[in-house]
Amino acid sequence: MAFALVGVVNTGVYYGLYLLFLNALPYLAAHVLAFALSMTGSFFLNARFTYRTRPTWRKFLLFPLTNATNFLLTTAGVYVIVGVLHAGNRFAPLLASGAAIPVTFLVSRMIMLRGSGPG
Repeated sequence: MAFALVGVVNTGVYYGLYLLFLNALPYLAAHVLAFALSMTGSFFLNARFTYRTRPTWRKFLLFPLTNATNFLLTTAGVYVIVGVLHAGNRFAPLLASGAAIPVTFLVSRMIMLRGSGPG
């Protein structure tokens, strides 16, 4: 449940940034920048509320790697929705992120709980 709530907050932050950046940048650039910035907040929220683990520099540096699959899936999804299907660019990231949620959970759990013992 905590992962879902953190995900909702993170998605809101990401989407707000995406819309803001969309005013000045092409949609893929807006997506990349918003994704990168929201990932930092996601790390700290997940460490505190989802996995109840102490954030460390090691975990912080590995956390972006846990989102590599998410990033590739959402970026490909945004491209397919906008570039191939010619749908609107405003809701494309929300649709594309839905498919990436389970993968992101599994990979982030592996990174965040590594070395924490059974939990």
